[in-house]
This record gives sequence, structure tokens and C-alpha cells, in this order.
Amino acid sequence: MLPTARSLSLVLFLAAFIIVPPALASESDHKYQADDPVTLWVNKVGPYNNPQETYNYYSLPFCHASGNTHKWGGLGEVLGGNELIDSQIDLRFQKNVDKGSICELELDETKVKQFKDAIENNYWFEFFIDDLPLWGFVGELHTDRNSDNKHVLYTHKNINIKYNKDQIIHVNLSQESPKPLEAGRTLDMTYSVKWEPTNISFAHRFDVYLDYPFFEHQIHWFSIFNSFMMVIFLTGLVSMILMRTLRNDYAKYAREDDDLETLERDVSEESGWKLVHGDVFRPPHYLALISALVGTGAQLALLVLLVILLAIVGTLYVGYAGALDIIF
Repeated sequence: MLPTARSLSLVLFLAAFIIVPPALASESDHKYQADDPVTLWVNKVGPYNNPQETYNYYSLPFCHASGNTHKWGGLGEVLGGNELIDSQIDLRFQKNVDKGSICELELDETKVKQFKDAIENNYWFEFFIDDLPLWGFVGELHTDRNSDNKHVLYTHKNINIKYNKDQIIHVNLSQESPKPLEAGRTLDMTYSVKWEPTNISFAHRFDVYLDYPFFEHQIHWFSIFNSFMMVIFLTGLVSMILMRTLRNDYAKYAREDDDLETLERDVSEESGWKLVHGDVFRPPHYLALISALVGTGAQLALLVLLVILLAIVGTLYVGYAGALDIIF
């Protein structure tokens, strides 16, 4: 049987794909070639004094193009409140940008009010480049009470990126050009990019985020000790009440001078949890299934406990946002 034209084309395509593999850059392998596109992901905004309160970055009236790509990072990203959206800012690997335009932001009364509320609450935002975070503040509140425009919005973002050969090692964000917020005004939102080589290896690119002075974790030992002592006190109190009740029951059942009629009357008057004494040794339905569920639950509970303990002592760290879910 002679091969058809369709089968021949499929064989040739597979052969070409194997012989000449495509060299496509992606965030999955963290390797790029010169002038390859690099995605800047916008994530969330929220008040600095309450890190648990976060919103989508575009909940503030920043201008953005329609049809932005969303990135699904797994369960850990969802639990962390992350929602990565492609900013569509043109970033190219090893390509410096002196001054590029993001958009023109037209202000009205509603947008000005939203930005002013965010600035008064000290809102910060978070970006990601190649799984590396960048942070910054939305704006600044001037302390001059005589000024009519105390709220200013940062309109220029300086992005500094360090790379080692074909991999991104470090990112940094600084902001300039604060502009007052006035209804009817149009602000030019701009950015600049500077690439710098470095000798830091890819395996150590997260060391800067683990530096204690940079990202200090304060453990409230007094609160932990207080909670621990409270649990011990309540456990002891419940144990004393339970042992007192059980001691009376043991003494009642151990009496030998009472006749059988009195004992049966006492047993018939039992209430509450004592009524299940006849069901203790009765096998439940679907015994194998409930045994498997209980065993698996115990393993998961032990795994969660070990992960929490390792995270507390600082020996566990996952190298990208929301990736703690891969452990489970």
C-alpha cells in the first residue's frame, strides 16, 4: 500500500521537528535568547498596613488593553490572592528602553477619587517578571497642608533587570515623575528598562529575598506561649470534669451490695453519650472505605504539620509565587 500525501506530510513534519527542535523561550525553563519577549505580569494592589487585603491590579483605574492574558499558577496562587495578568508592556531580553509609553491615562472625577483613596491608604502593588516579584507604591501623599494637590501619582517606572547569560537573575523597580491628580488632565504613563549582566547563578537568584534585613519575619513568641498555656489549661479542666464523672460511674457499677434490680434501674436511667455503650464494638458499614479515608487523612494531617514546622524554622522555601501547593 502506497502512503498517502497526508501521511507523508505528517512524517516529514515529525522528522523536521525532531532534527531541528524549535528554540522558543518561555517562563517554564527560564531561558531566553536575545530580543525574546519577556512578560511583565501585574498582580494585585492593597493597603500596606493590611497585607491580607488585596485586590486585582486593574481594580484601580489604570489604563490597560483589552483581552489581557491571565496566568493560572495553581492552587497556591489562588490561596495567596494572586491574579496574574499580562500588562502587554513591550519587554525584550537584553534590550534597553530609554523611555517607552505604556498609555495615556485620562482622569475624571471618579478616577481621581479612586486614586486619592488608594494613596491615602498607602496602597502598594506587585508585579512579576520571570517569577520574580517587584513592588511599588501607587502614589504619594504630600505633607504640605497649604498645597491644594497633596495627592500625586507616579507616572514613570524604571525597571532594572540583571541577567546571567540566558537567564534572568534579579529585577528591581523604582518610580519617578509624580504628577498631581486633577480631573480632566491626561497623564503619560511611561517606563524604562535597563539590562545589566551579573555573575550570580540562577540557583541563588532568590537569596536576596531570603536576606533577613530585607524580608524580616517577626514571630510573636509571647502570643504562641499564651495560646499554648491556654490550651493546656482548658485540656486539664475538661479532663478533671470527665474523670470526676467517670469515677462516679465506676463507683456505681462496682457496688456489690446492690441487687440486680437496682443496677438495672440505674442503667435504664442513663442518658447522653452513655447510650452508645452498646454500639462501641459494632462494626460500621463500609469498613474498608472508612479505614482508607481515616488512614489517608492521618497522612495528610501529618504532612501539613511537617510542612508548617519546616516553614516556621525557615528550612523550607519554594522558588516562585504560589508554589507551595506542589508539595501537597
